[in-house]
Formats: sequence, C-alpha cells, structure tokens
Amino acid sequence: MINFKETNFSGKRVVMRVDFNVPLNAEFQVTDDTRIEGAKATIAKVLKEGGSVVLMSHLGRPKGGPENKYSMKHVIPALQVYFPDVKINFADDCISEAAFNMSSTLKNGEILLLENLRFYPEEEKGNPDFAKKLSQHGDIYINDAFGTAHREHASTATIAKYFDKDHKGFGYLMAAEVENATKVLHDSVSPVTAIVGGAKVSDKIQLLERLIDSMDNILIGGGMAYTFIAAQGGKIGKSLFEPDYTDLALKIIAKAKANNTTIYLPGDSIIADAFSADAASNVVASDNIPDGWMGLDIGPVATDVYSNVIKASKTILWNGPMGVFEFEKFANGTFSVAKAVAEATDKGAFSLIGGGDSVSAINKSGLESRVSYVSTGGGAMLEFLEGKELPGIKAVKE
Repeated sequence: MINFKETNFSGKRVVMRVDFNVPLNAEFQVTDDTRIEGAKATIAKVLKEGGSVVLMSHLGRPKGGPENKYSMKHVIPALQVYFPDVKINFADDCISEAAFNMSSTLKNGEILLLENLRFYPEEEKGNPDFAKKLSQHGDIYINDAFGTAHREHASTATIAKYFDKDHKGFGYLMAAEVENATKVLHDSVSPVTAIVGGAKVSDKIQLLERLIDSMDNILIGGGMAYTFIAAQGGKIGKSLFEPDYTDLALKIIAKAKANNTTIYLPGDSIIADAFSADAASNVVASDNIPDGWMGLDIGPVATDVYSNVIKASKTILWNGPMGVFEFEKFANGTFSVAKAVAEATDKGAFSLIGGGDSVSAINKSGLESRVSYVSTGGGAMLEFLEGKELPGIKAVKE
C-alpha cells in the first residue's frame, strides 16, 4: 500500500473513490457539501503535482437503472466551488466506451467525474467484472470514501484486487478517519468518556459492549436509555422500549461494573404526551414516567450531570443524540452535550464526533470548529468503533 502523503502523482491518472452522496434540494442543488470539502485535500494534492483524477461515487439509492434525480452531474457546481480553475469533465456513464475514452485522454490537472455507480446493480453486488472495468480508469487506485468503507461494493473493495500494493492506497480523509478513531479506542488519555445516544439499543449493542473495554464513563441518552431504565424496573410510560433487549441491557450494566466503567442513565427526562414538535411537555424522573407519556430528551438534572462528566474528560467520543433534537422543545439535552464537548476540547481534550445525527447536531450548534474531529462516515465509523474490519480498508491493505 502506498503512502499517499509521500507519493508524487506527476503524470499519473488516479481513479479515486469518493463519498459524494450528498443531500440535494428540489432544484438539485447540494445543500450540505461537507463530504465534498472532506475530499478536497486528496484531490488537490494529485492535481497540484501534475496528475489527473477520475472521481467515482454513488448518490442516493437508485433502483433499476439511471434516474435524473440521482445523477452525479448535480454535484458538479458544488465541486467546482472548491476547484474554480480546474476543468471538470463529466461522463454520463461509468463504464461506457465514451467514459473510457474520456478517462484515457484526460489531461494532467483535470478532473473527470463518472456517473452514479449505483445505476448498475453490479456495484452493490461487488461484481468482479464491473470492478475490473472501473479499474481501467486509472493507473493508481485511491480510496478516500470512509463513509462507504463498510460496504463490500465493487468500487470500494473489489476494485482494489486489480491494483498491486504499489498502486493503491488511502487518501487524506480515509487516513484521518482511521487515525482519529484509533486514537479514541487505543491511544486515549483518561478520563475517557463515550456519549452514546439514538433511538435503539439494538443499533448500538455491539458498540456499547466494545466501549466498556476502553471507556471510564459511558453516558447513555436518546430513546435507547429507556430500555435500560425499564430493565431495572423503572416506569417509562410509552417511551421507546425494546423488550427483547432488557437482558442484554442488564448484562452491559453488569459488565461495566465489573470493568470499573461507570454507565450513566438520565435521572430525569423531558416527557411529551405525543411525538410532536408542539406536544405538551413536562419534566419527571426517568424511572417514573406516567402512562401515555414518553421521554423525548434528557432532563435538566441529567443535562448538568452529563455536561460535568464531559467537561472533566480528556478523551471524548460522541455517537448519537440525547433526544429528538429536530424538535426545538426537545433539543436542549443534545445541544448542551455539544457545548460541553466543545468546552472540554477548548481545555485540551481530544473529541471525536462519530457520525450520523451527532454530526448534524454539532453542525447545527455551530460548534464543529471547536471539536477535534468530525467523522464523515456514519455506519462506517460505527462499525469501525465496534471493532469490525471494514472491507474498503482491508482490500487496500492486502
């Protein structure tokens, strides 16, 4: 595997997997270019050194072939903002004869963006023939799409088999994602705190089990907290609850205790009489929620407790919101956590925001510049933190 930073790409044509699966509005304009910005440095290095770049990505979940709303051409204006003086070519197919003609005649300093990979079902199936065709677009393969590294797709894993170890590697973004996640799990400074939220225990069970081995504190919020509270005999009204996971919740609590890891559950909750932005609300003990009411955010006491633990920490991982922060009335817990993480980071802590809704929350709070690292990969980051070997990483290393 090549060292991207130390490799000179002069005269080289790089076929690069990026994650440009970005949100579009009704006019097909990119509404959040975070992922494009994340790939900027990797693309820029190749171009600056006199190489050319063939970019490939997916966009959305097209079914049964090409659909205009999922065309990669909609991404070009946002990409051009970061490369105003670079010619960006577009191939309206990723493996057509015309596409190969465009990549083979691509001039140094230029970009070619291929059409959506998922217009072909072979992409998600990891089809070898499809991957081999994609490999013909470049002399060197660079995977800089951490967000899809957990998928064994043609462009993320299979393609790497068609390049020897001296002609494949990771871009800056991929390397940074792996480095920062590894720092939290294996090279952390105590106290180490994980903030784990979200709706379901079932989505985070493996993460929680893995984190017990490396965390001093685990703060649990979101809907998943109520399965833990119910498992211990608490009264949770009609809060989100997974009865099949109560035994596992108790095992996690016991394992944490044996490991001297402190698990925090919210002592109080902001409850609502309906899942609605304008529902009636109240504050009660989390283990004494009345029938017909549901917990939609951690309460003021829990917010203070969690904030104090976070601000006393030296290493912080945040994965998942504390409540339904899309509703202003139930957003305080999540945004208070964001503020506490930023304040801890200001004092020298290392903080990793681990994908998904947490990234959305830190961005909405306007505090993203005050944390150490914001991951671009939701599911990929989750699986990496769970200790799984990601196909997109393994294939490049082989």
